[in-house]
Amino acid sequence: MKVEKAGSVRVDLVGGTLDIEPIHLILPNVVTLNVATGLMAKVTVEAREDDKIVIFSEDYQKTYNYDLSDFTQKNLYQNNYFDEMTFICQLIALFQLDQGLDIKLSSNAPAGSGLGGSSSMGVVFYEALSELVGRKTDPKSTVRMVKATEGRILNQGMPGYQDYFPALLGGVLALKAKTGDIEIEQLYTSELKAFLESHITLVYSGLSRSSGINNWSVYKAFFDKDENVRSAMERIAELSHQTYQAIQKSDFPEILKFIHQEGETRKKLAPTIVPREVDEIFNVLKEEFNDLGIKMCGAGGGGCFILVHNAQDKSKLQDRIAKTPMKVLDFKIESPKINI
Repeated sequence: MKVEKAGSVRVDLVGGTLDIEPIHLILPNVVTLNVATGLMAKVTVEAREDDKIVIFSEDYQKTYNYDLSDFTQKNLYQNNYFDEMTFICQLIALFQLDQGLDIKLSSNAPAGSGLGGSSSMGVVFYEALSELVGRKTDPKSTVRMVKATEGRILNQGMPGYQDYFPALLGGVLALKAKTGDIEIEQLYTSELKAFLESHITLVYSGLSRSSGINNWSVYKAFFDKDENVRSAMERIAELSHQTYQAIQKSDFPEILKFIHQEGETRKKLAPTIVPREVDEIFNVLKEEFNDLGIKMCGAGGGGCFILVHNAQDKSKLQDRIAKTPMKVLDFKIESPKINI
């Protein structure tokens, strides 16, 4: 039996970092808004008749060979034993398999992009393996298992929950904090899709990043009662809620204003959020394009960022970026995959 699955990586519009527990329950009206993009994590899983685990990664252009006997507690707690496949192998271990697998992995999101690529790959792989072995699952239970596994591997504080859901659900999501739960609302409409695609440009900076370090510094500062971080997080929560309300009212121009304001506020969380190289290019572009805004994707520090702009500027703006060391990525919003 062969199972093939694919799921989007996300672009977070507003409200990132608010999705880290328990920050999401401490601030009022917390909502995180993100979109499922056409950049996909793809998985093929097929059962073997022996005890070999053979993983081919298109991204690394490399094949990894293991035996089921390698999946011992000792090896699983040595995060370097399975090399780049640690996350995948940790997920395999959750299923206590008695037969081998052929696995193929691919993603067209750049490594370290800040688009939640590893999280997307994790939930897509978990869903594929669940289907292969006949295990019933649902989006929230899948996220709980994969998020817990990724958090242990990262070992840099608690990961947020927003990265996982777009791969499973698609569309434009509002993730709202609830005690003991996450309320998910699908906001996708064809009008919203068309507006966001024409007014947002996704750019890969090519700069390395460490999301765990940025998130941990913000997390620690928040609970150390750092006044600057607390006030910035409160403002981000306020802007995120205003963006959610603007989408509900189809007040689309307001969305761009709030995304830019959220991006500016986010700079106050840590000095490493916006790399110097990104800031320099943005300042040059601002001189040529009116109403241009910027927000780093994910925890920032490198990877991708989005530019919000007038629709008529999109082609010229992308041409200008093409003359820099940075790269424009295709920004398309995927339709919802399932009803919530």
